[in-house]
Amino acid sequence: MSAAQPLMLSRAGKVGVIELARPEKFNCLSLAAHSAIDAALTQFEQADSGVRAVLIRAQGKHFCTGADLEEVKALRADRAKLEVFIKQGHAVMKRLEASPLPVAAAVQGLCLAGGIELMLSCDVVFAAKDARFGDQHAQFGLIPGWGGSQRLARIVGARRSMDLFLSARWVDADTALQWGLVNYVCEADELQQAALDYCAAMAERSRAGLAAMKRLARCAMEMPLERGLQVEAELAVDALLSEDVGEGLAAFAQRRAPVFKS
Repeated sequence: MSAAQPLMLSRAGKVGVIELARPEKFNCLSLAAHSAIDAALTQFEQADSGVRAVLIRAQGKHFCTGADLEEVKALRADRAKLEVFIKQGHAVMKRLEASPLPVAAAVQGLCLAGGIELMLSCDVVFAAKDARFGDQHAQFGLIPGWGGSQRLARIVGARRSMDLFLSARWVDADTALQWGLVNYVCEADELQQAALDYCAAMAERSRAGLAAMKRLARCAMEMPLERGLQVEAELAVDALLSEDVGEGLAAFAQRRAPVFKS
């Protein structure tokens, strides 16, 4: 897989799979990778695509060790190009958060720096027992550039994020689980199937309902309480009037599984 083709896309039923495909470079992220992730999301989000959930995973021993530093070195001579590199990374992380589709990540091996920034933008994270997580920017005089400085503290708290930023140390999967950095820890040989099964279950839910859930979860982190409650009330009324809720209530009464159209 060349640098110009940093991803592989596939489908597993209603699950769209984005696979980082530069194992020889520890799946480091480049401008091409960001563009490809953005394009994949656009493709999967189309109403007629049949995709109802997304799984991000990686080839090889490691999930992602950060930005493509060779590309960074080449861009340092031009501030305008560096700004594009940073802004594009910011944009694709926001796209993952804002996508109406639920996005899960399956992490094995190392998940560092830009890799952890990618993971933080996903909704649910599965980790293999051999996974290691860290922010190594400080070790090389760098700072996070794709949202890590803001998202990490919101998930694990100020003290723990400060520790990871200043020490550049790694934490293991069990610690990541204890901190709430990941949701599930699996045996390495069970990781991919566990994450795929989870996504397949999400894909059977109401697409509109899950999109609203994602929006509300983000509101809880980003908005004052009163505004978040207002958004929840508005979306709850919209949901109760929707065709999907009608189907859900009918399925409950008839003791069957709902078949959602959205």
